[in-house]
Amino acid sequence: MSNDLYCLRESGEKRVLWIVVELSLEDVVDVIGVEGDVIENVEVNASSGKKKEGQSSEEKRREETTRAVESRVLLHQTTTTITIITIIVVIINFFFFFNSYLTPYHSRISILFPQLRPLYNSDFTSADIMLRNKNHLLFLRNQNLCDATYCNVHWIGWFGFSLTVFANKSIEDLMGSNSEVHFSGFHMDCLEQRKAGMEQPTTSEDDLYKQPFVIGVAGGAASGKTAVCDMIIQQLHDQRVVLVNQDSFYHNLTEEELTRVQDYNFDHPEAFDTEQLLSVMDKLKRGQAVNIPKYDFKGYKSGVSPARRVNPADVIILEGILIFHDPRVRALMNMKIFVDTDADVRLARRIRRDTAEKARDIATVLDQYSKFVKPAFDDFILPTKKYADIIIPRGGDNHVAIDLIVQHIRTKLGQHDLCKIYPNLYVIQSTFQMRGMHTLVRDAKTTKHDFVFYSDRLIRLVVEHGLGHLPFTEKQVITPTGSVYSGVDFCKRLCGVSIIRSGESMENALRACCKGIKIGKILIHREGDNGQQLIYEKLPNDISDRHVLLLDPILGTGNSAVQAISLLLRKGVPESNIIFLNLISAPQGVHVVCKSFPRIKIVTSEIDIGLNEDFRVIPGMGEFGDRYFGTDDDDMQVVAPS
Repeated sequence: MSNDLYCLRESGEKRVLWIVVELSLEDVVDVIGVEGDVIENVEVNASSGKKKEGQSSEEKRREETTRAVESRVLLHQTTTTITIITIIVVIINFFFFFNSYLTPYHSRISILFPQLRPLYNSDFTSADIMLRNKNHLLFLRNQNLCDATYCNVHWIGWFGFSLTVFANKSIEDLMGSNSEVHFSGFHMDCLEQRKAGMEQPTTSEDDLYKQPFVIGVAGGAASGKTAVCDMIIQQLHDQRVVLVNQDSFYHNLTEEELTRVQDYNFDHPEAFDTEQLLSVMDKLKRGQAVNIPKYDFKGYKSGVSPARRVNPADVIILEGILIFHDPRVRALMNMKIFVDTDADVRLARRIRRDTAEKARDIATVLDQYSKFVKPAFDDFILPTKKYADIIIPRGGDNHVAIDLIVQHIRTKLGQHDLCKIYPNLYVIQSTFQMRGMHTLVRDAKTTKHDFVFYSDRLIRLVVEHGLGHLPFTEKQVITPTGSVYSGVDFCKRLCGVSIIRSGESMENALRACCKGIKIGKILIHREGDNGQQLIYEKLPNDISDRHVLLLDPILGTGNSAVQAISLLLRKGVPESNIIFLNLISAPQGVHVVCKSFPRIKIVTSEIDIGLNEDFRVIPGMGEFGDRYFGTDDDDMQVVAPS
């Protein structure tokens, strides 16, 4: 049998290990020259059957031989594993070495393979190596891996492995040796910007907080308003909800008024400090915490008890008998609810409440009811019922109505803030495909060909969504199997109107969706922000009898849109028959259009931050018409505004 040799030699700082296999336990005879962690010389003579001097038995020799072979097999496995890791590191380094050559194709790879987006992100040009398992995460720079002198790899499972590094430097030294930021993980959506000199878009103060959803709950005294509010709060337990009572804002009675408090009308609008209420609501809507006073109904003044601290919330419920009376307060509300309860029920509840909570006798309660409460209800409270969006009979006993209200609130909370204010604004639900296409068309380095391609895809989605808001008629057809299918028929009286020239980019998508559709054109000359002048218009003669899809990819200040919509109204088009389609919108433009024409519908794919000092949408996508039709000043791609 051939001899098997294990020999480890040192050459400089490199160690070479030769392994000759076909080794049996019985053949291993001799192990020599082992000192520290360096194997000076190991020779195993498989054919010699000599016994060492001092060995007591054959069994002891075999046990020692077995341990020696197992240690060398383990060393061989460890070395093989380290070799595999080294190959992986080399491949990753090779990938990042050619990162600059792949830059023009990053955007396309991002759409096709979003999972690979973090690997070719420019933030990782120095090749961060991420090694993770489900319990911990460790980042090492590839240049620091060379400093490690020994690695021991433990396989955790299917999903990853941990790398324990014993090196001349500690882990803290390795992590701190590079001055750049070490990331805590890969993110598919976005990564934080690492360069300090990169300019951030400016945002207004209104963009720093999320607009709450304000609900107004009005009704007669003891109608069940508080019960309705409590049930809404209970069902919205996973949202931040605060309750603001109008009763907290009564005026403090003067000494003269206290002497004849029985003649004071607490149900009159002038009994409330509306200015203080408006100030509190304004701060809450701006995301600021406020102190709400507690009114003492025994001393008829506030400040006796400590004020109640109220923090900003997702939903604000404003409750009170005259909460709809002042138009300034009504303007704050996204939903107005009137609780309608029978007068006899309200009187019974009032007697029970005032005698228990306010220490009044029944005669005083009845006298006040007939003298102030009922006349005030007829004169001030009942007339505000017409402002309500929802009327709830029976108050808190109407569980079906409250369930529907909560469902509507949840729907609104999932929408953009502007959609809560304007029910005629529709933002297409965002997906990774849409985000990816927006990323491409907004990128200043995107070529004209790619810009047109992905813009057309986005426009097609907007047009299809806009067509879904047209009226339809039910229609039954016979299928090839002879069965009856109940469906709908498209709106026939339809036309498109594009605002020259950016709006013309949306015409092809509209024609692809609506075969043979008529398309008119409007040209508006813009000088600065306010100088709008109608230059040209060519519209179908029967446009007043049609539903109109108004096309303009960018809604900025809204002035051009107002001019175009005003022209359509002068041509006899009903406001409710106009659907305004655009790719991106600025909040300023949405406010202008929706306030001027509350019955038209606006369909957009994204709402941006706002406008800069040049009245350009930010982050925006530049001059859309120039980029789409290839008429940029440098005849290449648009440069991102500074």
